[in-house]
Amino acid sequence: MNLDEGAEAIESFTGGEILAVPCEADSIVEPHEGMEFESEDAAKIFYDEYARRVGFVMRVMSCRRSERDGRILARRLGCNKEGYCVSIRGKFGPVRKPRPSTREGCKAMIHIKFNKSGKWVITRFVKEHNHPLVVAPREARQTMDEKDKKIQELTVELRNKKRLCAAYQEQLTAFMKIVEEHNNQLSKKVQNVVNNLKEYESIEPQLLQQR
Repeated sequence: MNLDEGAEAIESFTGGEILAVPCEADSIVEPHEGMEFESEDAAKIFYDEYARRVGFVMRVMSCRRSERDGRILARRLGCNKEGYCVSIRGKFGPVRKPRPSTREGCKAMIHIKFNKSGKWVITRFVKEHNHPLVVAPREARQTMDEKDKKIQELTVELRNKKRLCAAYQEQLTAFMKIVEEHNNQLSKKVQNVVNNLKEYESIEPQLLQQR
């Protein structure tokens, strides 16, 4: 899957601002079941670009993790107008000032799943939205509420942290390998000393008799 095909802009986040990088292709590549990606992030980038081209804002939604090691095995990506905002009320009325809701119960989404080949595959695609689409990129991005912006920023930050952790893990693994090799060499030396002592103890009586 070539993510540059049909992509006019790929977003990057710098200090909370969204920057657009122009690309040459004009056609919109639509998701479809069976479409493969090299990683979860690649699928997110593709669907986010598709969302911008079509006229909605992507929301990173629920995921399914492995019970064994906690790895993400499946993920839903949808529209930021998915679901409904539920008013939180106490016994004596609203507990906070209500704000305009961006949720309209939209069902548009893709479901991606990690398969045995090591690829991420779209297993379900819902195209239709229940609200008008805003094709102009700037207008579409203005409909993103603060929560969506924070999620996007945290996603990028988490991605960078994961890369840093992977680098640290690689360094730690290399260091542990060196320590293990050193321990093996030290164990061999200790074993040689023990063997020499045993050999000396076995011949010690003979040496005493000769004296």
